[in-house]
Amino acid sequence: MYLKSLELLQFKNHEKTRLDFSPQINCFTGLNGSGKTNILDGIHYLSLTKSAVQSSDSLNVQHEHDFFAIKGIFEINQKPLEVRCTFELGKKKQIWQNGKALDKTSEHVGLIPLVLIAPDDTELIKGGSEGRRKFFDGLLSQMDKSYLSELIRYHHYLKQRNALLKQFAETGRRDLTLLGSYDQEMIRLSQMLAKRRSELMSELAPMLQEHYEEISQGQEKVSVQYDTEALREDFADYFLDLRKKDFITKNSNAGIHKDDYNFLIGEHPIRKIGSQGQQKSFIIALKLAQFQIFEQVKGEKPLLLLDDIFDKLDDSRIAQMMQLISKHTFGQIFLTDARPERSHSILTQLDSEVYFFGVENGKVNPEQ
Repeated sequence: MYLKSLELLQFKNHEKTRLDFSPQINCFTGLNGSGKTNILDGIHYLSLTKSAVQSSDSLNVQHEHDFFAIKGIFEINQKPLEVRCTFELGKKKQIWQNGKALDKTSEHVGLIPLVLIAPDDTELIKGGSEGRRKFFDGLLSQMDKSYLSELIRYHHYLKQRNALLKQFAETGRRDLTLLGSYDQEMIRLSQMLAKRRSELMSELAPMLQEHYEEISQGQEKVSVQYDTEALREDFADYFLDLRKKDFITKNSNAGIHKDDYNFLIGEHPIRKIGSQGQQKSFIIALKLAQFQIFEQVKGEKPLLLLDDIFDKLDDSRIAQMMQLISKHTFGQIFLTDARPERSHSILTQLDSEVYFFGVENGKVNPEQ
């Protein structure tokens, strides 16, 4: 599987960009703010139907325009696939596969597996639990359509239940029968989804450790501890016992939306005791484990996007990463670098086909 070509129309700072790619390595060079990362984000959008950077589609529309369009031609199992994503201000986004409009964007997620390693990935360690849940839910959703479907269903019930709790507080009247129907679905879905999240941690553990040792050349034991109440034997009772608190806070205080993932080095949180280098190595190892799981489940290598990775790693970690690339561990790679001389020096030493693209103010010039 690989992306043959990409077209961006009024997407961020790209008014009209069309590019043809190598099935191996594609490198975008240019100053910060030139539009390099926006190209990677366009590829991310084609895979996951959303930006990796902006939470609102309207923020992806180029200034003074009212819509954007992205088109990619992929080759999957030796067959072409055209994917088109469009968004117009005030309307819903639309996804097409080979000219056919999809009813739901969730139908597309998982078809084109993708792994992104970006500068702000350490926020997975430093930030709140919501970012970690989103990461692992995104991983599972790309692998398992039923997981994505049930997750969407869970958040629908959570939204409805919270609205009902607020209504109780405003009116002083409680419809416990309706509340009970939401409770049962949230309990059932929490238990189902938590089981799959827990299974993922077991699958991930040996891969994470292996890649951490590769990248850092360190022997520390690293792991991810999944923290949930939903796997308690008495979870249903626990959920219902919190109703009194729910009435007071007007929010649901139990369920998988309260889960967290603890990143550990040894038995301690890497957020507290890990050095900057250890934290970077952990995140890259986690992303490489994600890559490996996708490859095993899908039977093909996902797209790999590396955003400014040379700026964020020291020489030894760059060397380890390049060694993995030179072994053709990965499939198609897209990367960005603010220093063209550095990327040329590193990438031309590899036994791989490399296309270089210079980017300036949203304009892209392929190098000959």
